[in-house]
Amino acid sequence: MKNLILAILVASTSIATYAQKNNPFFNAIAKHKVQSDPSVEWKNFGPGMSGYNEELWCHPTDENVLFMGPDMHVAYGSWDNGKSWQTIKDSDGFGKDLERVLDIDFSRQNPNFGLALERSGTIYETKDKGRTWSLVHTLPKKKNSYTNVHTQIAIHPTNDAIWFVGAGDFWNVKENHRSKKNIHGKIHRRAQYGYVLKTTDHGKSWKKVADHISKDLDVARIIFNPKQPEKVFIATNYGFFASNDGGENWKASSKGLPNNLPRDLTSYYNPKTKEFILYLVEQTVYEPKGKSITTKGGVYKSTDNGQNWQNITGDLGVNFNKITYSHHRNNYHRALSYFLGENSKALYPKFPENTYSAFNRIVVNPINKDEIYLVANQRHDKSFGPGDAWKTTDGGKTWVICARAGEYWFTKKDKAYWEQKGNPVGANVEFSHVGRAYKEESETRFGNRLLAINSKGDVFIGIGQQTHRSSDKGASWQQIDDIETAPGSNAWIGRGDSDLPGRFMLLETGIKERYLLCSGEHGLWQTAPLGNYPDKDAVAVTQIEGQVHDYGGNHAAHSISTVAVHPNNPDVIYVLSWRQEHRGKLRRTQNGGKTWENISTIFEGKNSPHQGLAMMYSLTIDPTEPNTMYFCSIRKPISEVGKSVKEEVLKKGGYGVYKSTDAGYTWKLYNNGLPQQSSVRRIVMDPKDSNILYACLNKSSGKEPAGLYISKNNAKTWKKMDIPSEIQGVNDIFIDRNTNDMYLSCGYRNGALESGGVWKSSNKGKSWKKFFKAPYVWQTEVSPINSNIITVNVPAQVATKFNQFKNPGIYLTKDAGKTWSKINKGIGQPDKMVDVKPDPYNENIIWSAAWGSGWFKAIIK
Repeated sequence: MKNLILAILVASTSIATYAQKNNPFFNAIAKHKVQSDPSVEWKNFGPGMSGYNEELWCHPTDENVLFMGPDMHVAYGSWDNGKSWQTIKDSDGFGKDLERVLDIDFSRQNPNFGLALERSGTIYETKDKGRTWSLVHTLPKKKNSYTNVHTQIAIHPTNDAIWFVGAGDFWNVKENHRSKKNIHGKIHRRAQYGYVLKTTDHGKSWKKVADHISKDLDVARIIFNPKQPEKVFIATNYGFFASNDGGENWKASSKGLPNNLPRDLTSYYNPKTKEFILYLVEQTVYEPKGKSITTKGGVYKSTDNGQNWQNITGDLGVNFNKITYSHHRNNYHRALSYFLGENSKALYPKFPENTYSAFNRIVVNPINKDEIYLVANQRHDKSFGPGDAWKTTDGGKTWVICARAGEYWFTKKDKAYWEQKGNPVGANVEFSHVGRAYKEESETRFGNRLLAINSKGDVFIGIGQQTHRSSDKGASWQQIDDIETAPGSNAWIGRGDSDLPGRFMLLETGIKERYLLCSGEHGLWQTAPLGNYPDKDAVAVTQIEGQVHDYGGNHAAHSISTVAVHPNNPDVIYVLSWRQEHRGKLRRTQNGGKTWENISTIFEGKNSPHQGLAMMYSLTIDPTEPNTMYFCSIRKPISEVGKSVKEEVLKKGGYGVYKSTDAGYTWKLYNNGLPQQSSVRRIVMDPKDSNILYACLNKSSGKEPAGLYISKNNAKTWKKMDIPSEIQGVNDIFIDRNTNDMYLSCGYRNGALESGGVWKSSNKGKSWKKFFKAPYVWQTEVSPINSNIITVNVPAQVATKFNQFKNPGIYLTKDAGKTWSKINKGIGQPDKMVDVKPDPYNENIIWSAAWGSGWFKAIIK
């Protein structure tokens, strides 16, 4: 019978529950990958794109199919033209698949077949239009390198067994900056350079081509001529090259290009007329001319397969003498100084009458060859404005700024100049919560990160922390990340594509069904009424601390690690922040989040004000003596975004257990009895006796002192508790308020299977029994209303230990541990779910927070 159960586990497409006797379930999930219980599915409620999305891909023939690759190790797909998004990562995998997608391409023969290139050098394929993906090839890595970046993947237009992959790190706009000194860009250890890879057998074997050009060849684009697919073109950091024999041999082809330094390449093809056109945007080159500069670059097209290039730059240039906005002028000098390697403001103070930015992306409407779009990334690519996107609808004769965001456009500065130039004025980009809080995202501060166009001509850009679409040729832009429950409500329902670093969730807040949600970089949120929104299972949230507040230019706290509510007044809320604005401070609101104030500074650092200090957690208020408060600062954080700084970086503060006896105004460390250099990851107050606290000491490398400690005198002294010797690191303790049962979540990232798991005590810690078998567990939670319902949160281990436990993620028992289900369906980061909790009012609901994809809700069917 045991062997039969194991066989079913391996072969089954879904997992129900299995008897715990003899641990067949745990043995199976350790040895074999099994799928999640389909009766529990997580829905991401966001908020939507609250982090940075740097790539978006459109299916070449299906206008409804889109993909995006945000920067927090997530990837999403949409099959309804952006109305909703779902993870395309394997919810039952290790979590490392499709962490940072660099390119996606689809077959022109079979629209269901596509390929995705991930930054680790892995290639995934889909046979169902991107709903599911499987690994097909891993490119050989350089020694001692985690990443193996290649830039582009392209599928042959008439034979989808033929693929090309370009080497390099061309699209690393945060680091790969061009300048006069480094005109071909920079070389980075995370990538390999010098070739294009070609396969003719669906990835089974590969050969290097185009490897004679330069050992530092960095490939930007690979494009086929659909009419003559033996003609292949590459745009690289060393110029434009063409092949007439399917990529076997390559020749430079740059007649008409002023610099032959392509920044991007795209193409137009009319299947009826067979017309094929290449479009290229050059790297902008600035050269001194007296007290000013000249500008050389622009936009070009070729109608003869790249043999000759025609200038279509038209009136793209801007007379910078007419730009009076100081931020744009400062950005101009910043970009120019970097490119020239000289002090532009001192040496070239005279503004040019005709210049333009370093544009880095170009697309053409596939149904209109004369409609072309350009963008530049002002924030990261050493470029300048005005404008977030430009367009032409007459083939390049005239150009206008079609995406206009920020104060410059909002207040219609330099209106007369732009009207004289034939350019619309006024802002035309819609934002949700973050942009609305700032009135509008500033193009000088954030800039545009992406550019894509779908098969019917909808254009996509990414300004600041939102993804936008235009369906009216750039006249207006709407965000496609969030839904507002009603106009002006500021209550948002994410569409499923969150890039927000989810943190701690407080579900019992003194107000029924008001949940408080901490986030990295986006403050504190609370659940909000749905109003007339039709889906009553959806979750709306509104920000009550963070970008929504702007106190005369002084921003509120952005990265909230932990939150607590006064036991006698639910309008009094406390938060701690570990980085960015108000880092290291205890903040308080006394009116439910309308206004906030700092009441103490606990940590100060010698590093940059926006960098992190000590990670903080477990902010706890004594319910019998509310002036007494506690939290822990974590020396070795394991689930938090970022890491704690070394103690020498701290000008004020340290690590361990903090206590305040005056409602948070002053704090002291209470580490008496705790070992030196220990990492206190969590502290928990006994639900029946607030004098008793427990401290969980975790490990990260296996060297730190670890274990479970108890204080029976309000943290004045600590004593180590006896726990099983095989436990290596205690990450959390949960005490069931109804049964008094205690649950230890144990293990560490490099640990063995036996050293972790969940241990249970029903006699206040006098004896312990293993309750859940896994090498590494972050958290165990019991439902406050049904002690039979328990969730366990299992992260992934280090990559070398993946074979030890193949099923990280969330586990559920509804019968106090007799049977278990894995419930990962719908989550995109099973390896790092940072908080998981049963609902305190409805035993059929579970909540979770993800390291980089917001918050989730699941209903147990």
